[in-house]
Formats: sequence, structure tokens, C-alpha cells
Amino acid sequence: MQKNWYVLYTRPQCEKKVATLLAKKKVENFIPLVSAEAQKSWRHRSSFRPLFKSYVFIHATEQDATLLAHADGVINLLHWLGKPAVINETEINAIREFTDDYQNIDLEKLAVNSNVIERNIYRSSYEMDGNILAVKNKTIKINLPSLGYAMIAKLKEDSIFVKERSMLQNYSFAQS
Repeated sequence: MQKNWYVLYTRPQCEKKVATLLAKKKVENFIPLVSAEAQKSWRHRSSFRPLFKSYVFIHATEQDATLLAHADGVINLLHWLGKPAVINETEINAIREFTDDYQNIDLEKLAVNSNVIERNIYRSSYEMDGNILAVKNKTIKINLPSLGYAMIAKLKEDSIFVKERSMLQNYSFAQS
């Protein structure tokens, strides 16, 4: 059986608990975490929150994924057109790279599996496996069509090219 990436939909705020349970069962899982700052009167507190609320990504066969959908804290497996939704490996890797390299990440809803390619007015855009990664006005955006979301990060630098990043080697420049 071939292993794919699937999404378990969990009860609210149970993502880390489910991930711990899956790790004990030796199931490869992934929760993209982003830093969230909270200010209480005079103190700034930084913590990590899941980027996708109530989502835990698992790498398993379809049969294992349906069995894991009945685990403690899991509501169901995410479905698309009556079948368990399969997430592309490239999108999982893009989420990993994006959350490692950027902070202040927000999500924006998109049409699921849309192949619409955005045209950017500015020259500074590059392409990653068919998903436009647009850089504009100190923000960077990457589309995740199989999930129906776009990740948007606010940059602190004036440009993405200010400091060298190893991730730039994985992208090719889009035609403008």
C-alpha cells in the first residue's frame, strides 16, 4: 500500500494531544506551528499555536488513516468528493519550509483544487511547482490548492532578497 498525506480533523485545541497519541503509535504526523504573541498589561508572552486549527497531517495508508479517524480527540478524516482528501507531498514540504522561514503567518481561504494562477503586477514573484509564491508590499503568499488555503506572511525585511535563504534554491523564477 502506498502512503499519502491525509488530514485528521480534531476537536478544538486538541491538535497537540492527538499528535502525541499518534507519535506513541509510531505514525508520522505534522502540525505546522506559528508563534503567537500575547500582551497582558506590561508583559509580552510568546507561544506557539497551530497554523491550521483542528488539523493534524498524517503520513499513512488510506486504511490506516480511516482507522486513526476513530482515535481519541479526532472527529473525522477530512474528505473531498466522498473520499479521504490526499494532500500533495510538495504542499506539505512547502508548509514546512514556510513555517520554518517566516513568522506572522495568516491563512486565506481559496477555492479547493483551483488551478487559477494569479498574475502579479510586480516583478518579484517566483513559482514553486505551479503554485505562485508572490512577494508584494512586504508580504509573501503561497497557494495550497489541495487544502483550499493560501499562507500569507508579513516580512520584516524590505525585500525577500535582502538576506540569503537556502530555500530560494528550490524555486524558479516565474515568467512575467
